[in-house]
Amino acid sequence: MIRYQEKTNIFQLDTLTTSYVMGIADGSYLGHIYYGKKLQPQDLGYLLRTQEHPQTPSKLPREKMSFLDSFPMEYSFSGTGDFRESCIDIRDIHGQSGLELLYRGHRIYHGKDGLQGLPAVWGEGCQTLEITLEDTCAGIRVRLSYSVFEDSDALIRSVKVENTGTEAVYLERVLSACLEMDDEEYEMLSLPGAWARERHIKRQPLLSGSFVTESVRGESSHQDHPFLAAVSHNCTQTCGDVYAMHFVYSGNFLAKAQRTQFDTLRMVMGIHPDRFCWKLEPGAAFQAPEAVLVYSDAGLGKMSRTLHDLYRNHLIRSSYKEKERPVLINNWEATYFDFDTEKLIAIAKESAALGIEMLVMDDGWFGHRDSDDSSLGDWVVYEKKLPGGLKYLVDEVNRLGMKFGIWFEPEMISPDSRLYEAHPDWAFHLKGRTPSRARDQLVLDLSRPEVVDYVYDSISRVLHSANIEYVKWDMNRALADIGSVALPPDQQGELSHRYMLAVYELQERLITEFPDLLLENCSSGGARFDPGMLYYSPQIWCSDDTDAIERLMIQEGTQLLYPMSAIGAHVSDCPNHAIGRTTPFETRGITALAGTFGYELDITKISEQERNMVPGQIAAYKKYAPLIREGDYYRIASYQENHKYDCYEIVSKDQSRAAVFFVQVLHEPSVRSRKIRLQGLKEDAVYEVDGRRYTGAALMYAGLLRERMFGDFQAEVIEVTEVV
Repeated sequence: MIRYQEKTNIFQLDTLTTSYVMGIADGSYLGHIYYGKKLQPQDLGYLLRTQEHPQTPSKLPREKMSFLDSFPMEYSFSGTGDFRESCIDIRDIHGQSGLELLYRGHRIYHGKDGLQGLPAVWGEGCQTLEITLEDTCAGIRVRLSYSVFEDSDALIRSVKVENTGTEAVYLERVLSACLEMDDEEYEMLSLPGAWARERHIKRQPLLSGSFVTESVRGESSHQDHPFLAAVSHNCTQTCGDVYAMHFVYSGNFLAKAQRTQFDTLRMVMGIHPDRFCWKLEPGAAFQAPEAVLVYSDAGLGKMSRTLHDLYRNHLIRSSYKEKERPVLINNWEATYFDFDTEKLIAIAKESAALGIEMLVMDDGWFGHRDSDDSSLGDWVVYEKKLPGGLKYLVDEVNRLGMKFGIWFEPEMISPDSRLYEAHPDWAFHLKGRTPSRARDQLVLDLSRPEVVDYVYDSISRVLHSANIEYVKWDMNRALADIGSVALPPDQQGELSHRYMLAVYELQERLITEFPDLLLENCSSGGARFDPGMLYYSPQIWCSDDTDAIERLMIQEGTQLLYPMSAIGAHVSDCPNHAIGRTTPFETRGITALAGTFGYELDITKISEQERNMVPGQIAAYKKYAPLIREGDYYRIASYQENHKYDCYEIVSKDQSRAAVFFVQVLHEPSVRSRKIRLQGLKEDAVYEVDGRRYTGAALMYAGLLRERMFGDFQAEVIEVTEVV
């Protein structure tokens, strides 16, 4: 519920268990007052501290700059006296910068507007507050939007900037959210990583200065993640305070926390201002992406479940979010580029016999692509590999009772391609400079409508040519040499964002024309695993590292924010192709149950013992699929923290059923059984585990004993069922 207290000029936004409060000081300045546990409506304006020195500009005009530099701004601006981190910077045609955004009005309405060209949270049972701020001197109007849902503890924020003046201005920074609070020695939690070790959970104190997590790679990136949280030093999975911000965007981002000279904390999040500059003509508007805010008073676990439910209920749109995903086998690690129709059909026959439901043909099926140095952009079938064409192969796979999926990398172009030969100017490049290659490929200039149309028509033509029911959309390099011949010099700073808008447009067109298509996003593994992508695809490939032990940390960091049903996870071959480790086939299967289940190996070459285990693994996936898709996630133990074992639990919404996933990474001699304490059960209910009965209270507070398994890399799934 959203309330405005007219007498006190206080706004209060209530979610299920939290309140977010803002107030207007001096009739003009919008300040942040409170974010935390739910409160009864009351006058909290005293928390703005305007009765202290420096007082408001109308009372003490000689100290206006001191006021601006200490007031808890709800949306910070720069150039006029606030020297802390700014959310918005505008440069006029005279080269001058400076803003003072003053309150001009607001409206409260039921529902929530979508964002033109951008992913956005959606759904029923929603209320929105729109606050208008304005700088009449600069001719700038800023609309701050705040949305709350009846069934969620999340707060959704976005910003729209309008040029109300008579001359063009240059928007050099426009962030999506700002959060101010008194610092209580919070630690900063982020998810840094690298290729094949994405999203590792890191915490560190912020003693002074700033903490930054960011990407300027044109993607949300392997190296950082568009997420930042301030957590109390005692914060665990089950207790402590969490103030989290998550960006619904897939390109460059900045997330920053700044501890000020007054021991306050300012957190901001939005499009990275580095090399960003958007020309805003008179009458034009710029819409910034959304940011999701979550406060938890019960640790990281409550934050995770809040985000999981929000994304399942109000971000993912695909019909697949509510139904079982097909168990697939991808030929990439089985064959790489060395395949033909005969080899793929052989894999499909063996797979179908074991109960696998979809064959996905990965890279190498188009142009004259026998390695990664050619043919991107030439989306026509490579008939040397696939004689008879794509339809023949798909029909043969369908005859086996299997679905068929295909891999694309639509955003890229190979210098060795017919497309590049015809249109070298379609690639990003800086004038007079040879562009840097990565994986021997360049990036298509998707700011150009003709390029977007070519890419989409190429994909659509392939999908219409055969019964293709799944697309893996890949993107294997960061953006560099970002220059375009299609934009004037004073708009080159728009390219990275225009590129991202074009990717969103392409995927929107794709799922609109092919509504039954299962789309899985991928970016060299997990470089674009973000909320923006979830709006278009219900699942995202988590990482190119499929080693069962490495995946424990990668998947834990991903599960911190995302529902398990969104996590692409497969059983792969051993020794693992990324790191060379050998783990039991059973453990690989249990680890891959953490998301969308499938295989990434040559099913015709694995041992008979492993082949015989496949039907049982598929049966386990189908058994636990409803829990994985709909249940509540609880983290019990972290291998990243204890270096010995990993454990998490999924509990059905009615608390009648749970599955506990336990991986013993390292075995130790001369140790007793391990005690684990479950979560999320009904205290008074009776549950059965391994044929023995326990109360929910006993399982949660006294604990459950698990005998040590012999050997390293052992795993099991523990079933918990309420006795009715």
